[in-house]
Amino acid sequence: MDEQYDVIVLGTGLTECILSGIMSVNGKKVLHMDRNPYYGGESSSITPLEEMYKKFGLSDTAPESMGRGRDWNVDLTPKFLMANGQLVKMLLYTEVTRYLDFKVVEGSFVYKAGKIYRVPSTETEALATNLMGLFEKRRFRKFLMFVASFDESDPKTHQGVDPVATHMRDVYKKFDLGQDVIDITGHALAFYRTDEYLDLPCLETINRIKLYSESLARYGKSPYLYPLYGLGELPQGFARLSAIYGGTYMLNKAVDQLVIENNRVVGVKSEGEVARCKQLVCDPSYVPERVVKAGQVIRVICILSHPVANTSDANSCQIIIPQNQVNRKSDIYVCVVSYAHNVAAQGKYIAIVSTTVETAEPEKEIELALELLAPIDQKFVAISDLYEPLDDGTESQIFVSQSYDATTHFETTCNNIKDIYKRMTGTDFDFENMKRKQKDVFGEDELLPPPSV
Repeated sequence: MDEQYDVIVLGTGLTECILSGIMSVNGKKVLHMDRNPYYGGESSSITPLEEMYKKFGLSDTAPESMGRGRDWNVDLTPKFLMANGQLVKMLLYTEVTRYLDFKVVEGSFVYKAGKIYRVPSTETEALATNLMGLFEKRRFRKFLMFVASFDESDPKTHQGVDPVATHMRDVYKKFDLGQDVIDITGHALAFYRTDEYLDLPCLETINRIKLYSESLARYGKSPYLYPLYGLGELPQGFARLSAIYGGTYMLNKAVDQLVIENNRVVGVKSEGEVARCKQLVCDPSYVPERVVKAGQVIRVICILSHPVANTSDANSCQIIIPQNQVNRKSDIYVCVVSYAHNVAAQGKYIAIVSTTVETAEPEKEIELALELLAPIDQKFVAISDLYEPLDDGTESQIFVSQSYDATTHFETTCNNIKDIYKRMTGTDFDFENMKRKQKDVFGEDELLPPPSV
């Protein structure tokens, strides 16, 4: 361990493993350490099921009704991949797809006035949905057609909308969309957690809706993909990439302290040895003095013996409860996966409810979502602090990742990765830099294998 490295990475969460992989592919000498005996950190999948019961202090064993413990891989942080999103691009460019198999998530739903509806995202679905009346449907269809044809570089497609100067609130007014449709568009298509986006330039929202539509167009049923055997497979895939390019991995390795000289990191001390480095990447748990608490997220992992009602018996789906429907500032998300993804025993489902905490009684905040899932065989409640770094790391060369938020996709995580990359290298993130070298022993480029439907 007593060696000089370009980059030391502490923690094997997805953010850390992707950055480790990119740096290794780019020729950096990387040492990757984790105090845990397993990969994934906050983004790991727990197996066998008995470990979940132990982790949450419930029991040392799982009930027999839960089937074989080894059949379970339970995600601690529930998220799906947007089929046309940034994480899938990262998987493709690095060819980490060769280590993973994906399934298309079967449906995307939104809650309105006590009922669950499929999210309409195409012109055809807009005309067929029961979410809105006839005239509202036509206006919504017009809006979707406008978004689909919108090209930032072609003013002819703008219909008088300035991508930078026009706020999203004014775009909705232009198409005369009502509050319910605005809720669906902003929260179920553009994935905003709050309504602050309404008074920001409209381009970001238009691009988010385009991403949803393009992701949906890729495979049909929904815009989301999910890896077989759970999300814990993702950090492991990128860890393998780093190892192929010379990265050194050490699990179950305690970190005693960071070695700082002249306000700059120069190494990490572990078990009496010092590994020296020029830059350090880590999750917030390794540097509590360099982060600030930015809020909390509640996640309730529920085990069910049935599909969620009103989802057409889907083996997997997402349900979004927009904040206005429940008099909150932020949305509630429900991710559902099942035995079909090799993450649960036969006939069992895992539904994970998550939201940003707003009151002193977080469990009461998600009661409505739990009612949608009833009956629940077992629930595991986790309330996690969200941390952000106190500075950008350019002076100390210590780059701290953000905690995983309540959203059920990886776009915010990928934005954090791109931001850290830019601060570390001084250059904008470019997917081309993630490509495996042409003389890689693995040979030709591969496309994302088609997910099973």
